[in-house]
Amino acid sequence: MAETAAALRTLAQNVKAARARAGLSLEELSRRAQVSKGALVGLERAQGNPNFSTLIRLADTLGVSVSALLQGSPEARVRVVDAEAVAPLWTGARGSEARLMLTTSGPAPTEIWRWRLEPGEEYPSHPHQAGVVETVSVTAGRMVLVVDGTEHTVEAGRTATFDGDKPHGYRGAGDETCHLVMTVHLPPGPAVSG
Repeated sequence: MAETAAALRTLAQNVKAARARAGLSLEELSRRAQVSKGALVGLERAQGNPNFSTLIRLADTLGVSVSALLQGSPEARVRVVDAEAVAPLWTGARGSEARLMLTTSGPAPTEIWRWRLEPGEEYPSHPHQAGVVETVSVTAGRMVLVVDGTEHTVEAGRTATFDGDKPHGYRGAGDETCHLVMTVHLPPGPAVSG
């Protein structure tokens, strides 16, 4: 419980700081991110339990990575992250999960994700801000990548890339669990738009 409370306090501080840097009021962030003002007030007070979609919408609107909202103080220049040390940000009813392993620093950060998709389980993603590019590399099994309504089968050993500002989703396919590594390439600088 103490770890969860500390993580929520870090998230609250990071959202408040990013909102201040972007020069947005709670009302304006609420409107742009499509998150209720009450939820934002609670979040900035380290209360509540924001879901994965809410974190993505806030990060996109604030022009930062999801992990920038979740991480504490900067770490050493070399970071080694164990997948089991990172809590899943999304879990599906059939056991699928997504873990944000880390985000690179710099003017155009990249998020590194590990996903496990069980057969038939699907995650529909909220479109990201313009300039976001996603890459998925399937290491085991098979998935169906849906981008702007078109399905693309991606099997083990194959990699696909697409513009993340279109509606998209990921679905486990076949009879075995699909494992994949996803990178989300963010555009440089804060991208706060009206």
